[in-house]
Amino acid sequence: MPRVCVYLGSREGHDPRFRDAAIALGRGIAERGLGLVYGGARIGLMGAVADAALEAGGEVIGVMPHHLVDREMAHHGLSELIRVDNMHERKASMAAHADAFVALPGGIGTLEELFEVWTWQYLGLHDKPVGLLDVAGFYQPLLSFLDNAVDAGFLAARTRAQLQHAGTPDSLLDSLEAHFKPA
Repeated sequence: MPRVCVYLGSREGHDPRFRDAAIALGRGIAERGLGLVYGGARIGLMGAVADAALEAGGEVIGVMPHHLVDREMAHHGLSELIRVDNMHERKASMAAHADAFVALPGGIGTLEELFEVWTWQYLGLHDKPVGLLDVAGFYQPLLSFLDNAVDAGFLAARTRAQLQHAGTPDSLLDSLEAHFKPA
């Protein structure tokens, strides 16, 4: 079964549409027979996406460093909770278990994870799709910045085009699933 790694906030943000999108994405992943890989937390948008996937009967793999598990941030109702020693191992394990990557609204951790996995794609370390779920225009300033980086000659148009984005979970999942199906 293909798995989608989701990067998103451990907070919920101020707009209820962020939580609604996390729930819809988690449910959509499970209903399509895909697995969810995420950071393993029970709080914020992270908990919302995991709970929705679980409630829809999906497989949910969480990956969390010991120091966060011990602070009782871990979701203990997952299909599998992988405990690792540090954040570097967390990201590597999440990437190894995933066939696609999606970023929802989040903070610096979400952005760091997104850019690292997109850079790995650019460097040829994987050929898995990478996408943004642009909930309520959250990522519009970032997308504009990336387009400006292309115009300024710092980012190839081809590389920019590899970062998929959509405004709804269904449209983004449709795009990702096209990568899983044989041509």
